[in-house]
Amino acid sequence: MRSASPLADRIAICVLVLVALIAVMTFRDYGLSWDDYTHSQYGELLLALYASGFKDQRALSFVNLYFYGGGFDMAAALAAKVLPFDLFETRRLIGAGVGLIGLIATWRLGRRLGGPIAGLAALVLLATCPLYYGHMFMNPKDAPFAVAMIVLLWAIVHALDEYPNPGRRTVLFVGVGIGIAFGSRILAGVAVLYTVAGMLLILAEDSSANRLRPALTRLVRFVWLMLPAVLVGYLIMGLLWPWSILSPLNPVYATEYFSNFFEKPWRELYQGRLISVPDMPASYLPHLFSLKLPEIMLLLGLSGAAGAFVAVTRANVPLNRRASLLAVTLAALLPIVIAMLMRPALYNGVRHFIFVVPPFAVLGGIACGWLAERLRVYGKAAPAALAVAFAGCIALPVSDMVRLHPYQYTTFNWASGGVQMAHDKYMLDYWGLAFKQAGEALRARLDAIPLKPPPGRRWIIEICGPQRPAELALGPDFETTWDRKRADFAMMLGTYYCRDLKAPLLIEITREGIDYARVYDIRGGPVPKLLTEPPP
Repeated sequence: MRSASPLADRIAICVLVLVALIAVMTFRDYGLSWDDYTHSQYGELLLALYASGFKDQRALSFVNLYFYGGGFDMAAALAAKVLPFDLFETRRLIGAGVGLIGLIATWRLGRRLGGPIAGLAALVLLATCPLYYGHMFMNPKDAPFAVAMIVLLWAIVHALDEYPNPGRRTVLFVGVGIGIAFGSRILAGVAVLYTVAGMLLILAEDSSANRLRPALTRLVRFVWLMLPAVLVGYLIMGLLWPWSILSPLNPVYATEYFSNFFEKPWRELYQGRLISVPDMPASYLPHLFSLKLPEIMLLLGLSGAAGAFVAVTRANVPLNRRASLLAVTLAALLPIVIAMLMRPALYNGVRHFIFVVPPFAVLGGIACGWLAERLRVYGKAAPAALAVAFAGCIALPVSDMVRLHPYQYTTFNWASGGVQMAHDKYMLDYWGLAFKQAGEALRARLDAIPLKPPPGRRWIIEICGPQRPAELALGPDFETTWDRKRADFAMMLGTYYCRDLKAPLLIEITREGIDYARVYDIRGGPVPKLLTEPPP
């Protein structure tokens, strides 16, 4: 495959450049999520903490965000001070930049494990995954964590490849990965499981071939040489998540906090029924991933996982490579299995588990690289046919991403029936991004009529959905409220908890014939309560 290496790498670089260009051209299209405003405040408070020499400690008790790292929020707050965009546009742009780092890490990890074709395929699979692409613009929690976890996994594979004598740069790399992963969310602890699994595989095979004592000696040496990575990681974690190092037990308290559902339970739409989020079925995650991931990613990713498990059992595969394949496979699958067994509260689709998507893309890339290698024996036409088939399959999620823009994260794959099937069965725009387009459209509509508010006051608009994103989308000429008795308009998300009104419809934001948001004129008439039940 050496001849394919330069071409595959050049194509991969072109893909990254293309994604970056599209992101720069479109980042302003993405609205605010439910959590965006609060996270922006957290970023400012963290900067104030450092600027004041730790005298301003509001960040260390701010709502529940001090249980999370704030690296992304700080980076966005700093960037907003120098870039010529407003704060939330800057957050969209920084999110795209972080997502691009995740694409690079996925490419390089796939390439390391499966060669240039595998790396390119992994990159393309992730770049055209609407779930990952859509979240990287507007998700301040889960998307940066997913990127941190794939960087950490990339570093772990480097270390396993160099077992039992990891180099200094690899140790530093692992330390950085530990720091940004744990500095994002304590859930990064799951990485310990698949790292230890890889180490134990090496120990078992090494002891079988060379006796237990020398095998244990090599394992101890590896652990000893990797200890500086833990120190580097702890320092970086403290920088990104200062609350975590105020007390040695604070990470334990964070683990305990997230181990129990910390909010009043609500119901969400799943398989056409309203189910309390702590009572979602064990099949929730695998079922939703089967509906939301592109078909080509599902096929190749599962094939890659199966192939990796087979390779782990084969003595003719180098031991270090087997350990790395085991770690990557567990990174993609183990968190889902744990969730199925422990049954935590599950809500907002699969956004909390986006971090399994990049390693799953790596497995898909490895499967594609293996298939390309096998087809070479049939001449140049067979790999070319594979490339054409791959491109044709990739066209399906790409077309979804174009048609649903900027709501890529709401995509359901073609086999499931798409968003038209999902509208009455699952959550679509659960983070309320469509309020940006609805607010812009309402302002343009009122200017075109033209229509002015009554003298002495602003337009008053009742909201069914996240109020702060609506306020920012509407601008200073509007006052948002939940008091329908004095509202002029009603802005609604197109979701199950927002009632359909019998009132003049001014604005409708649709994709694939499905309402994502709508605005009604409710002046002068009785209006029922907008909420059918409290939103999540």
